[in-house]
Amino acid sequence: MTTTSKTTTPTPDGTPATAAAGLVIRRSAERGHANHGWLESYHTFSFADYHDPRWMGFRSLRVINDDLVLPGMGFGTHPHRDMEIITYVLRGSLQHKDSMGNGRIIRPGDVQYMAAGSGVMHSEFNPSADEATHLLQIWIQPNRRGVTPRYEERSFSNATTGVLHKVAGPTGDAGSIAIHQDAELWLAKLEAGQTVAHTVGAGRHVWLHVAEGEVRIGDTTLKGGDALAITEPCTLSIQASATSQILLFNLA
Repeated sequence: MTTTSKTTTPTPDGTPATAAAGLVIRRSAERGHANHGWLESYHTFSFADYHDPRWMGFRSLRVINDDLVLPGMGFGTHPHRDMEIITYVLRGSLQHKDSMGNGRIIRPGDVQYMAAGSGVMHSEFNPSADEATHLLQIWIQPNRRGVTPRYEERSFSNATTGVLHKVAGPTGDAGSIAIHQDAELWLAKLEAGQTVAHTVGAGRHVWLHVAEGEVRIGDTTLKGGDALAITEPCTLSIQASATSQILLFNLA
């Protein structure tokens, strides 16, 4: 695939305008930012007090929050409904409790999923006394409202590097988590020099988020917090320039 580093402006509904090679870049430094003292958060899309009509989401992907939670701090009990919520821990630990009776501590490489559906209450807390928790919180809009709330986990702490691992999808195949949307989430851990490829089919749309490290796609370099949208069929080749983690969303 031939790529360009040109940045284009999304349409008001958050879907990128067509660019050369159907490519749109979202740089880390351009994201919304909030520092609450106990929590520092970068918002890929509009969230809470950060509102940008150009960045309301991408297809069914509504939220990617890049959060740093200080030791002993966290989100108190609060409600959610009708949202697919995925949390991925990069560093530290996160204690989860919810109204479904789940009480878990997740650690680096762990993926936590919650279908909020008809309504759920939960809290998230950094149980460490001295280590901050770095996590990504992801919201995907469901294709059905009012589903029965559900909780699942998967661990990718020992995932093979240089491979795209399927984390979630509509059918739950290949050991992935079944979600209520025609959307797939793939994860790759890459060492410098390793390459993974993903085919973007007709009618599909890909959002690639670099969780950490640095990767190259053609002549485009993406660093931690950067993201890339692909809106045309192609084969996407992603090569790591340093130890990296990427999240790839394949969306209807």
